[in-house]
Order: sequence, then structure tokens, then C-alpha cells
Amino acid sequence: MKILATLILASTPYLFAGSGQKNDIVDTAVGAGFTTLVAAVKAAGLVDTLKGDGPFTVFAPTDEAFAKIPKADLDALLADKDALTKVLTFHVVSGNVTAAQVVNLKKATTVQGQALSIDTTNGVKINGANVLKTDVLCSNGVIHVIDTVILPN
Repeated sequence: MKILATLILASTPYLFAGSGQKNDIVDTAVGAGFTTLVAAVKAAGLVDTLKGDGPFTVFAPTDEAFAKIPKADLDALLADKDALTKVLTFHVVSGNVTAAQVVNLKKATTVQGQALSIDTTNGVKINGANVLKTDVLCSNGVIHVIDTVILPN
């Protein structure tokens, strides 16, 4: 639980405006300034899905995480709807998986179909991505902020 408390107290540049209002996942991401993630969700045609009933758990990469991808590669990914959908749905797990539950898991199956590995030995890592902020509650799920775009096999 010490790891969980450290994660929750860790400050990030993403302030979740209206997080007490419990907006849906998309509106929460828009309000929090996840510009690239929201653009990718729109390009993949996943807005209606992520505004739907859910519940969903989203491991949301920051804009800085997307910036780690070379611009030409990111532009190509954003232009390829099928590939983009596979990458984005690899960041989504069905159900509400809170930080308290994540730290007790070794893996979680994504909406894309492949499993994410979860490592809690030194902080919390999802497929090697560091979890920066946890338990951003939304009306249709929960968001956990990560520092890297994770890619399926």
C-alpha cells in the first residue's frame, strides 16, 4: 500500500478539472489536457465507445509519452485507423480496475485482446510504462496516467 500512496501523492502536470463531477472518460481526458490522446481517439473513431456505458479502465499516455514517438511514426499511426485502434484498445481494460486492484495483479487482458503485464516491484509499471497518477474516477470507468505509449505485439 505504500507504493499506492506514493503514486496517489505524486504530482503530475495533469490536473483533472471537474474530476469530482465524474465526467465520462473522453470529457475527463479533454478537460485534463490529453491533446494527443484525444486526437488519437477521435481519429480511431472510438469517442462514442469511450463515452459509452463501460465501465472501462484506461491507461492514458500523457502528451509527453506520445512525443517520445518519432513524429513521422506518430503521423503514420494517426493516419492508419486499424493500427491506431489496436494501439488505443491495448490501453483499455474492461471494468473498473482501481489502483488498489492493479497492485494485486500480474496482468490484465485488454479490449484489444492481448494482456498487459503489471509490475509492482519498484513503483507500478504497465508493460514497462510508469504509472504517474491513479484512480481518476469517471462516470463510465477510471483513468490511470502513464508515461509511455504501450504497443501491442
